[in-house]
Order: sequence, then C-alpha cells, then structure tokens
Amino acid sequence: MNEWAPIAKEYDPLKAGSIDGTDEEPHDRAIWRAMTARYVPNQGVTGDPHLMLFVARLALQTTEEKLKEVFSRYGDIRRIRLVRDFITGFSKGYAFIEYKDERALLKAHRDANKLIIDQREVFVDFELERTLKGWIPRRLGGGFGGKKESGQLRFGGRDRPFRKPINLPTMKSDFYGEGQAEKRDRPWSRDWKTRDRAYERNREPRRPERERSESKRDRERHSREERSSGKEGRDRERKDRSRDRSSRKRRDEDRN
Repeated sequence: MNEWAPIAKEYDPLKAGSIDGTDEEPHDRAIWRAMTARYVPNQGVTGDPHLMLFVARLALQTTEEKLKEVFSRYGDIRRIRLVRDFITGFSKGYAFIEYKDERALLKAHRDANKLIIDQREVFVDFELERTLKGWIPRRLGGGFGGKKESGQLRFGGRDRPFRKPINLPTMKSDFYGEGQAEKRDRPWSRDWKTRDRAYERNREPRRPERERSESKRDRERHSREERSSGKEGRDRERKDRSRDRSSRKRRDEDRN
C-alpha cells in the first residue's frame, strides 16, 4: 500500500482496468487483449518524446494554425503534428506538439488542460507512447481514460487517476475455517442463560418508565372522558330546562 500512487509510473493493463489499481483478474476482454499484446512504439515518429505534448478531444474543424495560435503563448514551438485519417484526410481529434524547451512544455501541461478550443474542451498530457514503460495504446485494449458508456474505463492517467484503496479490517468467521478455541475466547460467545439474565437486567430500568407513561396515558383518557361526559350532562340539562319553559308557557296560554 506504501507504493500506491494516483498516476501510474509504469503501464500495467490489469491495474489500468481497476479503479484503485488493485484488481487481480481482468474484468473485460479488452484488458485480456492488452495483456497479451506485444506493442512496439512507432519508430517513424520523430521529435524529442520528453518535449512532446499530447492534445486530445479536439474539434474536427481545428487546424494546425489554430493549435499554433493557442499553444504558442506558452513558449516556442518546434513542430505540430495533427493526426489525420490516411484515406479521407480528416482530423482524428488529437495532435502532438513539440516545444523547444522543457519549461514551455511544463507550463502548457499545467495551464492548457481543459482549455476551450473551437467550442471543445481539450485534454492535455505528456506523450506516453515513448516515455511510459509498458505502454499499450487504446486500440489494443490499453490506454487511459475511455467513456463510461462503453464500460471500458482505464485509470492511472491524468484524466482518471487511481482512487486510494480503502483498508478494511480483517474479520474472522467460522465460514473461513475458524477454530473452536477462538470462538471460546470471544466475549460475546456466552451461553443462553447468561444472555437472558443480561437481557432481563437491561429491561428492568425501563419498566418504571413504561409504567409511568402508561399511567399518564390513562389519566389523559379519563380526563377526556370526564370532559365529554360533563358536556353531555350540560346539554341534557339545557334541553330539560328548555322543555320545562315550553310546557309552562303552554299551560299559561291554556288558562287565559
């Protein structure tokens, strides 16, 4: 765990396919393909790899002139190579920019990442094909980044660094062959009578509180009943008085 780093120092397809770099088995066929691939960097590529900047996610209409206009602000540029389709001549959406000195390269690497060029947010990193040991390109199942929709994300690069693994404590259980002696040493492995006594002791302090709450509820219910009965009695008396007044009034009218 002490050797963990968010950015891979050496390319391993198995680790690149893991979110924290700890997978022990490949989870998709592309990783198998990258693990069995024998890739040799293109010998026809010219320029100093340690002064080369990789720019990806370019708009298809972005030209070499536009790239020179944007990236020349960080320093003197020696060469720009916009990768195009061999047949159609259309841009493939990425380019390589070689600077004349390392200071300009580092400044562009720091400031140009996620820059908006032709309404597209670009991705900037160092060239990895000739500088990262064990590099396997994306077309062979390797690379870094990727799209979430494809289910073949790669980690350990600048775009998606490794996440720090979570150290979980080791827990023993009888499922993995734990002995009976270790079970007896556990503080919670008591017999059922001891557990029942402990349970009853824990319940005892709660009884008075429950009784108090029940008596309080009984008093409230009795008071509500008394209030309702008192109200009914008053209504009955009011009706009786009204009936008496009506009868007296009728008697007086009969006398007259």
